Amino acid sequence: MNEANAAPHWLRGLAPFVVMCIGMFVALLDIQIVASSLQDIGGGLSAAQDDISWVQTSYLIAEIIVIPLSGWLTRVFSTRWLFAASAAGFTVASMLCGIAWNIESMIVFRALQGMLGASMIPTVFTSSFHYFDDRRRVYAAAVIGTIASIAPTLGPVIGGWITDTLNWHWLFYVNLVPGTAVAVLAALLVKIDEPDPALLKDADYPGIMLMALALGTLEYVLEEGARWNWFDDSTIRACSYISAISFVLFFVRSLTYANPVVDLRAFRNRNFALGSFQSFVTGAAIFSPIYLTPLFLGYVRGYDASQIGLAVFSTGAASLIGVPVYIALAKRVDLRWLMMAGIASFGFAMWGFAYITSQWNGVELFLPQVLRGFPQVFAVAPAVTLGLGSLPPARLKYASGLFNMMRNLGGAVGIAICGAVLNDRTNFHFERIASHLTPASTAVNQFLAAAAERYGALPGAVDGGQTAALRALWQLAYREASTMAYADAFYVLMFACFAAAFAALLMKKVPRVQPATASAH
Repeated sequence: MNEANAAPHWLRGLAPFVVMCIGMFVALLDIQIVASSLQDIGGGLSAAQDDISWVQTSYLIAEIIVIPLSGWLTRVFSTRWLFAASAAGFTVASMLCGIAWNIESMIVFRALQGMLGASMIPTVFTSSFHYFDDRRRVYAAAVIGTIASIAPTLGPVIGGWITDTLNWHWLFYVNLVPGTAVAVLAALLVKIDEPDPALLKDADYPGIMLMALALGTLEYVLEEGARWNWFDDSTIRACSYISAISFVLFFVRSLTYANPVVDLRAFRNRNFALGSFQSFVTGAAIFSPIYLTPLFLGYVRGYDASQIGLAVFSTGAASLIGVPVYIALAKRVDLRWLMMAGIASFGFAMWGFAYITSQWNGVELFLPQVLRGFPQVFAVAPAVTLGLGSLPPARLKYASGLFNMMRNLGGAVGIAICGAVLNDRTNFHFERIASHLTPASTAVNQFLAAAAERYGALPGAVDGGQTAALRALWQLAYREASTMAYADAFYVLMFACFAAAFAALLMKKVPRVQPATASAH
């Protein structure tokens, strides 16, 4: 195809690609938009503390089940109608979340929101290979990589501002206008393939059920395990067994059935397997700090939602700055080196976070967050080009859902591991600190005397402020133990990032190709 013919195809593909990117951004934004406002939502719905986390968990469970099915769903309904229906369903579910009347209805509607909006994410990845040739695919991959990394990062920032400025209901109402616009425009503009309803007849429904059961129970274990002390809880144990058995049966089914809903054979391709691993670790590196940083600022520093949003804003700003730099370098530098540099920068960011103290605020967090934000596109975009770009077009749809699932699964695993580290290491550090807080310590005696004098002077003080002084000492010890546990969690992420960075060297270059439609027609 000559340049004269390529330009009109590229221009025709730009508008639908932009529409699909907006839909993907909204869907990804909603993963974390409630993160800094869970307490407000819980208060508004009179929810118990144990139930609030399900506002997040239900969305993630539903989303992670549907994402790997998106390839099969695209072939059945076509990219056009699946994306339009996904955007419309997501919009309706968002409205229902906004009018939820209790925590039970909110959990159901959030699950619907995650399930109906999930297909908007992986279809954007495959569409970029349809609309753009290799030269322009660098730009498309950069845009996709930026959205995939910055949308979850901006979620708590935007969510905190909306909640403080308006109220938590508007966390969901803000989706109505863009969601409706995306649904209508996708139906009008996206023309990639034709639906094939006949695939419904021979679909691997047992495989779908096994995959849903395996991923749903796994996500529950990862999200709730730390809160219930893992295998000490009977429900966590049962879900772990169910997930493990379902995964084994699903793998056997998918590798032996003629038309599986998920193409596990794609892992035979070295680039796809390594790209999926990179996507998994990148998901952990993106989502885990989004979980850890607001948690630290809220519980250790006592920040409110708006203050947390301002403190983590530098990550999103740095991500945007990294995009033009990546585009300029991607034309001249081997993508494998850019990926290695991006993931290694994640590792150095986690190393910087590991020096955290209980006095850190936005100033001290600035450099580690820039090191984490700037290279996000370097880590995500090459994985798309090298991992998915190495597969033949016929396998892209099935593999894209699996590829995207790995990033979300990496985020879930990373958050679960960090939660477990925080729980175990906080207890460990607290016991070590407490072992030194004895009456034989001069510093302890001086602290208690000063605190007792201060609290004893307050109106209504009892026992001369001694009890209040001991409580203050306990809180101080627990704060420092918690801070040290956050540092341990960042160290775990650091080692994972450095391992993934070196694995990038094992990937192969992807040959330059023309758009899928060019070769097809």
